[in-house]
Amino acid sequence: MRPGHRRNGTAPTPAAMLPRGVLVLLGFACLVVVVAGLRWVSDLVGPVFLGLMLVVTVSPLTDWLRRRKVPGWLAALATVLVIYAILVALGGALVLSIAELVDLMPTYAQQFSELRDSIVSGLGTLGVSADQVRSAVEGANPTSVVDAIAWLFGSLASVFTNTLFLAAVVLFMCLDAVEFPARLRIVVGERPQVVSALRSFASGTRRYLVVCTVFGLIVAVFDTLLLWALDVPLPLLWGLLSFITNYIPNIGFVIGVIPPALLGLLQGGPELMITVIVLYCLVNFIIQSVIQPKVVGDAVGLSTTISFLALIFWAWVLGGLGALLAIPLTLLAKGLLVDIDPSTRWMNVLLSDSPAQDEAPATPAPQP
Repeated sequence: MRPGHRRNGTAPTPAAMLPRGVLVLLGFACLVVVVAGLRWVSDLVGPVFLGLMLVVTVSPLTDWLRRRKVPGWLAALATVLVIYAILVALGGALVLSIAELVDLMPTYAQQFSELRDSIVSGLGTLGVSADQVRSAVEGANPTSVVDAIAWLFGSLASVFTNTLFLAAVVLFMCLDAVEFPARLRIVVGERPQVVSALRSFASGTRRYLVVCTVFGLIVAVFDTLLLWALDVPLPLLWGLLSFITNYIPNIGFVIGVIPPALLGLLQGGPELMITVIVLYCLVNFIIQSVIQPKVVGDAVGLSTTISFLALIFWAWVLGGLGALLAIPLTLLAKGLLVDIDPSTRWMNVLLSDSPAQDEAPATPAPQP
């Protein structure tokens, strides 16, 4: 047999001639380039991913209408209107709530001054210079709190400010979604693995969003009633914040507890702040960090560790919107990089939290 040829006489492909280590390095190099590109155009890619997630979520409505012989243009119009209604409701609630917060915070100027003075005097007894403490806390005022809340909503708010672009993206995706199932049925004969991966991504995304929405509504109702009973200002805003941060895996409730705890400190002192934190932890930690990750992991096939790392990665790439869409984006990446190729599908066993027994790769039979 001549060198450079296989036993069956066919020439090896260039990839087969490279060592596996070189192929791994080339793969990582390509991944770095792709990630750098995504981060560079994050302001453009973020709304596109958000539109894709919304269209995938509402697409069962389109399929249901098409199965009942509804014209394609009417099914697309219904899908667009539903998504627009979701965006308008969420954006309007955010704008109204933050406007109320902006009007409320100046009334706490005296409490902020007293809080700064107590911090300076308390740390002064520990030997810390009063001038150093004052310079460190001089920026703490009602305006800075409003700025911090705006930063929490920053990435999401920036998406809504670019309403025209997001609306156009959703419109065109909904028009394509009407005939997309028929296209998949045509392609499935030629590329069954690709179709299976896309369907797995869509179903996993819908399961994830349904689970997070249900748990988010439960948490939001509990938090709103809790804060209303404790007489913390703007309980509806903090309930809405709990609902939104519920889509952030693992650490969402930590972000959601900071603003109401701070307002509790200004409203009723350290006792009320501690009460808010303790009750939030009892409700939100148990639901969001103990029960929900297990349900989400079973629904989408991702372990808790992978979910947390995905949160850190996508938040670094796309900002706050990446944190909200971390799990759907990870499912999309898994579908395109793992599920699409039978030779890499064994990695699902390592990525899943509790893989089913039948998902484990079969042990090859010994060769005679």
